[in-house]
Amino acid sequence: MSEAIAKDSTTRALAVALTVAFICGLLVSVVAVQLRPIHKANIEVERIAQLELVLGALSDIGHTQSIENLEARVVVLASGAFDDNLDPVTFDADKAAVRPGTSVAIPADLDLAGLKRRALYAPVYLVRGTNQQIDLVILPVSGRGYQSTLRAWLVMDGDTQTVRALKFYQHGETPGVGARIDEPEWEAQWRDLRAFDDAGVLRIGVRLQAGGAFSDDAEYQVDGISGATRTTQGVDGMLRFWLGEFGFAKFLQRLREEQL
Repeated sequence: MSEAIAKDSTTRALAVALTVAFICGLLVSVVAVQLRPIHKANIEVERIAQLELVLGALSDIGHTQSIENLEARVVVLASGAFDDNLDPVTFDADKAAVRPGTSVAIPADLDLAGLKRRALYAPVYLVRGTNQQIDLVILPVSGRGYQSTLRAWLVMDGDTQTVRALKFYQHGETPGVGARIDEPEWEAQWRDLRAFDDAGVLRIGVRLQAGGAFSDDAEYQVDGISGATRTTQGVDGMLRFWLGEFGFAKFLQRLREEQL
Protein backbone atom coordinates (compact mmCIF):
# COMPACT_ATOMS: atom_id res chain seq x y z
CA MET A 1 0.00 0.00 0.00
CA SER A 2 2.79 2.37 0.95
CA GLU A 3 4.50 1.67 -2.37
CA ALA A 4 1.34 2.61 -4.27
CA ILE A 5 0.99 5.80 -2.25
CA ALA A 6 4.64 6.68 -2.89
CA LYS A 7 4.26 5.99 -6.61
CA ASP A 8 1.10 8.11 -6.75
CA SER A 9 2.85 10.96 -4.92
CA THR A 10 5.77 10.81 -7.33
CA THR A 11 3.40 10.87 -10.32
CA ARG A 12 1.52 13.83 -8.90
CA ALA A 13 4.76 15.72 -8.14
CA LEU A 14 5.99 15.10 -11.66
CA ALA A 15 2.66 16.22 -13.11
CA VAL A 16 2.75 19.41 -11.03
CA ALA A 17 6.35 20.11 -12.05
CA LEU A 18 5.54 19.63 -15.74
CA THR A 19 2.45 21.81 -15.43
CA VAL A 20 4.41 24.59 -13.73
CA ALA A 21 7.16 24.33 -16.35
CA PHE A 22 4.61 24.51 -19.16
CA ILE A 23 2.87 27.52 -17.65
CA CYS A 24 6.18 29.29 -17.02
CA GLY A 25 7.32 28.58 -20.56
CA LEU A 26 4.04 29.88 -21.92
CA LEU A 27 4.28 33.05 -19.82
CA VAL A 28 7.87 33.65 -20.97
CA SER A 29 6.80 33.24 -24.60
CA VAL A 30 3.87 35.62 -24.16
CA VAL A 31 6.04 38.22 -22.42
CA ALA A 32 8.75 37.87 -25.08
CA VAL A 33 6.21 38.48 -27.85
CA GLN A 34 4.77 41.48 -26.01
CA LEU A 35 8.20 42.98 -25.33
CA ARG A 36 9.52 42.48 -28.86
CA PRO A 37 8.08 45.77 -30.19
CA ILE A 38 9.53 47.59 -27.16
CA HIS A 39 12.92 45.97 -27.74
CA LYS A 40 12.87 46.98 -31.41
CA ALA A 41 11.84 50.50 -30.42
CA ASN A 42 14.77 50.71 -27.99
CA ILE A 43 17.16 49.54 -30.72
CA GLU A 44 15.80 52.22 -33.03
CA VAL A 45 16.17 54.92 -30.35
CA GLU A 46 19.80 53.90 -29.79
CA ARG A 47 20.49 53.84 -33.53
CA ILE A 48 19.03 57.32 -33.98
CA ALA A 49 21.03 58.65 -31.01
CA GLN A 50 24.24 57.33 -32.56
CA LEU A 51 23.41 58.73 -35.98
CA GLU A 52 22.60 62.13 -34.53
CA LEU A 53 26.23 62.34 -33.46
CA VAL A 54 27.22 61.67 -37.06
CA LEU A 55 24.82 64.30 -38.32
CA GLY A 56 26.50 66.78 -35.98
CA ALA A 57 29.89 65.81 -37.41
CA LEU A 58 28.53 66.20 -40.95
CA SER A 59 27.22 69.63 -40.08
CA ASP A 60 30.71 70.59 -38.93
CA ILE A 61 32.06 69.78 -42.40
CA GLY A 62 29.30 71.63 -44.21
CA HIS A 63 26.89 68.74 -44.89
CA THR A 64 23.56 69.43 -43.20
CA GLN A 65 21.60 66.20 -43.32
CA SER A 66 18.60 64.54 -41.70
CA ILE A 67 18.39 60.92 -40.67
CA GLU A 68 15.67 60.40 -43.28
CA ASN A 69 18.13 61.39 -46.03
CA LEU A 70 20.70 58.78 -45.02
CA GLU A 71 20.55 55.76 -47.30
CA ALA A 72 20.95 52.68 -45.10
CA ARG A 73 22.30 49.49 -46.68
CA VAL A 74 23.87 46.22 -45.58
CA VAL A 75 27.18 45.15 -47.11
CA VAL A 76 28.62 41.65 -47.55
CA LEU A 77 32.17 42.30 -46.36
CA ALA A 78 33.74 39.37 -48.23
CA SER A 79 32.59 40.71 -51.60
CA GLY A 80 31.80 44.37 -50.97
CA ALA A 81 28.34 43.93 -52.52
CA PHE A 82 25.06 45.11 -51.03
CA ASP A 83 22.67 42.54 -49.56
CA ASP A 84 19.12 43.83 -49.80
CA ASN A 85 17.69 40.79 -48.02
CA LEU A 86 18.85 42.14 -44.66
CA ASP A 87 17.20 45.12 -42.97
CA PRO A 88 19.90 47.65 -41.99
CA VAL A 89 17.64 49.08 -39.28
CA THR A 90 17.25 45.82 -37.35
CA PHE A 91 20.53 44.12 -38.29
CA ASP A 92 22.78 43.86 -35.21
CA ALA A 93 26.41 43.41 -36.25
CA ASP A 94 27.56 42.96 -32.64
CA LYS A 95 25.27 39.98 -32.10
CA ALA A 96 26.09 38.59 -35.52
CA ALA A 97 29.81 38.77 -34.70
CA VAL A 98 29.51 36.24 -31.86
CA ARG A 99 27.37 33.70 -33.70
CA PRO A 100 29.31 31.07 -35.70
CA GLY A 101 26.79 31.05 -38.54
CA THR A 102 26.89 34.81 -39.10
CA SER A 103 30.52 35.58 -38.35
CA VAL A 104 34.07 34.59 -39.21
CA ALA A 105 37.24 34.28 -37.15
CA ILE A 106 39.77 36.99 -37.96
CA PRO A 107 43.27 35.63 -38.72
CA ALA A 108 45.61 36.71 -35.92
CA ASP A 109 47.99 38.52 -38.30
CA LEU A 110 45.09 40.61 -39.67
CA ASP A 111 43.31 41.31 -36.39
CA LEU A 112 44.70 44.81 -35.92
CA ALA A 113 41.53 45.84 -34.08
CA GLY A 114 41.75 43.01 -31.53
CA LEU A 115 38.19 41.81 -32.23
CA LYS A 116 38.89 38.08 -32.83
CA ARG A 117 35.68 37.70 -34.87
CA ARG A 118 33.66 39.93 -37.16
CA ALA A 119 30.20 39.65 -38.66
CA LEU A 120 29.84 38.58 -42.28
CA TYR A 121 27.83 41.73 -42.93
CA ALA A 122 27.94 45.37 -41.88
CA PRO A 123 25.46 48.24 -42.06
CA VAL A 124 26.60 51.37 -43.90
CA TYR A 125 25.04 54.74 -44.69
CA LEU A 126 25.34 56.71 -47.90
CA VAL A 127 24.78 60.41 -48.53
CA ARG A 128 24.00 61.21 -52.17
CA GLY A 129 24.20 64.50 -53.98
CA THR A 130 21.59 66.00 -56.31
CA ASN A 131 23.02 63.98 -59.20
CA GLN A 132 22.70 60.77 -57.14
CA GLN A 133 26.47 60.44 -56.94
CA ILE A 134 27.70 59.34 -53.52
CA ASP A 135 29.02 62.34 -51.59
CA LEU A 136 29.77 60.61 -48.28
CA VAL A 137 30.05 57.05 -46.96
CA ILE A 138 29.46 56.41 -43.24
CA LEU A 139 31.07 53.25 -41.84
CA PRO A 140 30.73 51.72 -38.36
CA VAL A 141 34.17 50.87 -36.93
CA SER A 142 35.21 49.28 -33.65
CA GLY A 143 38.28 47.90 -31.93
CA ARG A 144 39.94 47.27 -28.59
CA GLY A 145 41.32 50.25 -26.73
CA TYR A 146 43.15 50.20 -23.40
CA GLN A 147 40.17 49.51 -21.14
CA SER A 148 37.23 49.03 -23.46
CA THR A 149 35.90 48.45 -26.93
CA LEU A 150 35.99 51.63 -28.99
CA ARG A 151 33.04 52.29 -31.30
CA ALA A 152 32.87 55.11 -33.81
CA TRP A 153 31.46 56.28 -37.11
CA LEU A 154 34.01 56.86 -39.85
CA VAL A 155 32.85 59.28 -42.54
CA MET A 156 34.63 58.88 -45.88
CA ASP A 157 34.44 61.25 -48.82
CA GLY A 158 32.66 60.00 -51.93
CA ASP A 159 36.06 59.39 -53.48
CA THR A 160 36.51 56.70 -50.75
CA GLN A 161 40.10 57.91 -50.28
CA THR A 162 39.69 60.71 -47.76
CA VAL A 163 38.39 60.78 -44.19
CA ARG A 164 35.91 63.59 -43.60
CA ALA A 165 35.16 62.85 -39.93
CA LEU A 166 35.67 60.33 -37.14
CA LYS A 167 33.04 60.39 -34.38
CA PHE A 168 33.30 58.15 -31.31
CA TYR A 169 29.98 57.22 -29.72
CA GLN A 170 31.02 54.58 -27.19
CA HIS A 171 34.10 53.73 -25.15
CA GLY A 172 35.22 53.29 -21.55
CA GLU A 173 38.73 54.71 -21.68
CA THR A 174 40.45 56.50 -18.79
CA PRO A 175 38.85 59.92 -18.08
CA GLY A 176 41.20 62.80 -18.87
CA VAL A 177 43.61 60.55 -20.76
CA GLY A 178 42.39 57.94 -23.25
CA ALA A 179 38.87 59.36 -23.02
CA ARG A 180 40.15 62.43 -24.87
CA ILE A 181 39.64 60.56 -28.15
CA ASP A 182 36.08 61.91 -28.25
CA GLU A 183 37.09 65.53 -27.61
CA PRO A 184 36.26 67.78 -30.57
CA GLU A 185 39.86 69.02 -30.82
CA TRP A 186 41.24 65.50 -31.30
CA GLU A 187 38.45 64.34 -33.58
CA ALA A 188 39.00 67.45 -35.72
CA GLN A 189 42.47 66.16 -36.70
CA TRP A 190 40.82 63.47 -38.82
CA ARG A 191 38.97 65.97 -40.95
CA ASP A 192 40.06 65.79 -44.61
CA LEU A 193 42.85 63.34 -43.78
CA ARG A 194 43.99 61.13 -46.63
CA ALA A 195 43.63 57.44 -45.85
CA PHE A 196 45.23 56.01 -49.02
CA ASP A 197 48.10 57.21 -51.19
CA ASP A 198 47.92 57.64 -54.97
CA ALA A 199 48.80 53.97 -55.47
CA GLY A 200 45.88 52.90 -53.29
CA VAL A 201 48.07 51.80 -50.37
CA LEU A 202 46.47 52.24 -46.93
CA ARG A 203 48.57 54.77 -45.00
CA ILE A 204 46.25 56.18 -42.32
CA GLY A 205 47.51 56.10 -38.75
CA VAL A 206 48.26 57.78 -35.43
CA ARG A 207 51.63 59.16 -34.36
CA LEU A 208 52.15 57.66 -30.93
CA GLN A 209 53.37 60.93 -29.45
CA ALA A 210 51.79 64.29 -30.04
CA GLY A 211 54.16 66.40 -32.06
CA GLY A 212 56.29 63.35 -32.84
CA ALA A 213 58.81 63.30 -35.66
CA PHE A 214 57.26 63.68 -39.10
CA SER A 215 57.81 60.98 -41.68
CA ASP A 216 56.68 60.12 -45.19
CA ASP A 217 53.34 59.19 -43.64
CA ALA A 218 52.81 62.61 -42.02
CA GLU A 219 49.98 63.67 -44.33
CA TYR A 220 48.11 60.48 -43.44
CA GLN A 221 48.56 60.68 -39.67
CA VAL A 222 47.20 62.52 -36.65
CA ASP A 223 48.93 63.29 -33.37
CA GLY A 224 48.51 60.76 -30.60
CA ILE A 225 47.47 61.69 -27.06
CA SER A 226 50.17 62.08 -24.45
CA GLY A 227 49.84 59.39 -21.78
CA ALA A 228 47.30 57.39 -23.79
CA THR A 229 49.56 55.23 -25.92
CA ARG A 230 47.43 52.08 -25.63
CA THR A 231 44.23 53.91 -26.51
CA THR A 232 45.68 55.66 -29.54
CA GLN A 233 47.27 52.39 -30.68
CA GLY A 234 43.75 50.95 -30.47
CA VAL A 235 42.39 53.73 -32.68
CA ASP A 236 45.24 53.21 -35.15
CA GLY A 237 44.62 49.45 -35.33
CA MET A 238 40.86 49.91 -35.55
CA LEU A 239 41.08 52.14 -38.63
CA ARG A 240 43.76 50.07 -40.33
CA PHE A 241 41.64 46.95 -39.83
CA TRP A 242 38.32 48.32 -41.03
CA LEU A 243 39.81 50.08 -44.05
CA GLY A 244 41.88 46.97 -44.83
CA GLU A 245 41.17 43.79 -46.75
CA PHE A 246 39.28 42.06 -43.92
CA GLY A 247 37.14 45.15 -43.38
CA PHE A 248 35.55 47.54 -45.88
CA ALA A 249 38.31 47.52 -48.54
CA LYS A 250 36.32 45.51 -51.11
CA PHE A 251 33.24 47.64 -50.55
CA LEU A 252 35.18 50.89 -51.01
CA GLN A 253 36.82 49.48 -54.13
CA ARG A 254 33.40 48.66 -55.60
CA LEU A 255 32.18 52.18 -54.94
CA ARG A 256 35.28 53.63 -56.63
CA GLU A 257 34.82 51.46 -59.71
CA GLU A 258 31.10 52.16 -60.00
CA GLN A 259 31.62 55.93 -59.85
CA LEU A 260 34.42 56.13 -62.40
